[in-house]
Amino acid sequence: MSLNILKKAGLVAAAAAFMLSAGAGDAEAKKVRWKMHSAFGTNVAVLGNVGVRITDWVNRISDGDFDIKLFEPGALAGGYAYYDPVSQGAFDAAYGTPGANQGKNSAFAFLSTWPFGPGALEFNAWLQYGGGVEIGKELYGRDGIEYFYCGMIPPETSGWFREPIESLDQLKGLKMRFFGVGAKVMQKLGVSTQQLAGGDIYPALELGTIDATEFSMPAIDRSYGFYQIAKYNYFPGWHQQSTTNEVLVNRANWEKLEDVKKAQFEVACTANIGVELAEGEALQPAAMLANIKDGVTNVSWPDDVLNTLREKWEEVLAEELAANPDVKVLWDSFTEFHEAYKVWGEMGYLK
Repeated sequence: MSLNILKKAGLVAAAAAFMLSAGAGDAEAKKVRWKMHSAFGTNVAVLGNVGVRITDWVNRISDGDFDIKLFEPGALAGGYAYYDPVSQGAFDAAYGTPGANQGKNSAFAFLSTWPFGPGALEFNAWLQYGGGVEIGKELYGRDGIEYFYCGMIPPETSGWFREPIESLDQLKGLKMRFFGVGAKVMQKLGVSTQQLAGGDIYPALELGTIDATEFSMPAIDRSYGFYQIAKYNYFPGWHQQSTTNEVLVNRANWEKLEDVKKAQFEVACTANIGVELAEGEALQPAAMLANIKDGVTNVSWPDDVLNTLREKWEEVLAEELAANPDVKVLWDSFTEFHEAYKVWGEMGYLK
């Protein structure tokens, strides 16, 4: 074999190697790796599964080209302390619930839930087809954040107490963890409220920093162990008949994504809504029975208590509408949808 032939063969081999390495480089360049904070520990029933599910689906749908790594509460930020880091681009995304951000704008609490509010079906319909999501996107967009409605859970319980509540007078002076705008209703009854992330509640309850708590539905609350300290669990969840979950994404990073990766993320996010709601419904009976076995008494609020709570809620709502124009925009949008929905909601379902 001549030297020229050998040289030519070497050049061909080198060119082929270059093309392969360039192709590999292009493929690597198309891969996206994100960090996503979770407001809820992955060991928590229902809520803890959402971040895992969404990140896994995105990875599988993209065949590994869109890899989102999920971080437990405290690894990147405190449980509910994710708004500013996402806005500033400290990490790419965060999974939580809009009510966690009510300190930024009280309208976020309403985007999550409100007392005596709609059930999951009507709430979901308004969010996706009545303008709710668009309002959320506008509110978060002011701080460079892309908002995604990514989950819904069924009704919650309205509190874990150490002693039975025979009269609302017993609530005066009580220190209680309470979520969202419902906390302002409790304040009108003399309760001192504070909003704690899920992982912070048990130690506060155990140490006596708080006297009572509400957090979520029985299966989720059981994950946190509240039944070990407080033996009276009250129903119904008048303050949270349904509650939404969100994923917030840094807008600059979102805009860098190819359209196909945006679609992959949105599909995973939307698919979780139905799966999470179904799981939330499915797990509650067993959790309630397990709580009873562990000495918990499940108690229903009498009608007169619920009527008082509703009266206080109407006072709070009037104050919120007067104080924040963003709340009024959201409330007007839902009210318009609700009025149109009534003819179906009141006649389409068995009472």
